[in-house]
Amino acid sequence: MGFTIFNFHDVILWMTAMQCLFFACLLVATNEAKLKSTYFLAAFLFAHAFIPVHEMILWGAEFKLIVRDHMPSIYFIGGAAYYLDGPLLYLCIKALVFRDFELKKRDVWHLIPVLMFIVFMLLTFYRLPFEQRDYLIRSEEFVYGNGYVLLEFMAKSMRVVYCVLCLVLISKYKKLRESTHSDVQKMDITWVHMLVLGVLAIVSMEMVLAITKVINLFESFHWAIFEWMGLSGYYMMFILVNLLVFTGIRYFASFEPVHLAEASKKPLQEHMLNPAVAAKISDAMAKDKPFMEPDITLDNLAASLGYPPKDLSMVINRHFGVNFYEFINQYRVDEAKRMLVSEEYKNTTITDIYLMVGFNSKSVFYTFFKKKMGVTPSQYRRSGGDSPAG
Repeated sequence: MGFTIFNFHDVILWMTAMQCLFFACLLVATNEAKLKSTYFLAAFLFAHAFIPVHEMILWGAEFKLIVRDHMPSIYFIGGAAYYLDGPLLYLCIKALVFRDFELKKRDVWHLIPVLMFIVFMLLTFYRLPFEQRDYLIRSEEFVYGNGYVLLEFMAKSMRVVYCVLCLVLISKYKKLRESTHSDVQKMDITWVHMLVLGVLAIVSMEMVLAITKVINLFESFHWAIFEWMGLSGYYMMFILVNLLVFTGIRYFASFEPVHLAEASKKPLQEHMLNPAVAAKISDAMAKDKPFMEPDITLDNLAASLGYPPKDLSMVINRHFGVNFYEFINQYRVDEAKRMLVSEEYKNTTITDIYLMVGFNSKSVFYTFFKKKMGVTPSQYRRSGGDSPAG
């Protein structure tokens, strides 16, 4: 052949598209647990596969010329993916962190932007005669026109918003775990946090490019640096797709979700606000010491005390002024204090003591102990129990 269809940048885009399609199929085929989050991740990858193809059709070296001559009808179709991958990523994260996630009728609003894009394209492009559409494609008047540029800016901005919403979900997940679990260190969610930040970095660069196109409608300027940003985004997404699939296969199945916290439809029973109830809970904690179970959860404690989990959570929040995570670890610190100065445990190491009282992490133990007592466990032991906060 005497011409080149793809340059190196196009090859990266093509590989990204193929990887997205392949990995989407792989995730569906290996999702034995039928996890909703995995299906949404597969849907995200499938939708995203159309984006690099769309980019090649619009900006590819020779490939765009081939499409113009032989398949002009597929122009702009892949652009719909820009309105789908953000919502799909958001639903993926939501299904991952919340055990009771279900699609509801109100989730249809996520489709409104893509429907707007379809209506816009039908009214401004696809209803035109073929000759006119062909001219708009070859002259690139349409892709640099006011309507398309502004719609593209909306799409790129919306993707940034969805990434921010994903970060909000992750933050909410952390808080909910602290309200239901005593060991929040056990579930490391750094990986999902970093992945969302990676996607956010890429879509933010693309939003900046979209902003420059809007500005260019009013004032022309040099594009070199923005072309570099666009090309960098191609390579970053290629790497990120691999990381998304790796983490999806490795971590999604073992991720421990929480129940979505919702406001109770019924007011808390008045007897649950009685200080006597809090005293009864304190007595049970001191006598039975359920906090020494390393993996104790709100549900476990509620079952042992005979209270509904929501009511127990409310009592802990209102009467003790802390969340479940802090509530349990305060009792563990008190037990550790007793053991550190007890003759019975004078030859027991501090490590063994914090493990015995239920802590799984040295850093968490030392943080809670120092916060409450004002000294480290070793200093407290040497002082025989005398401390600034003791």
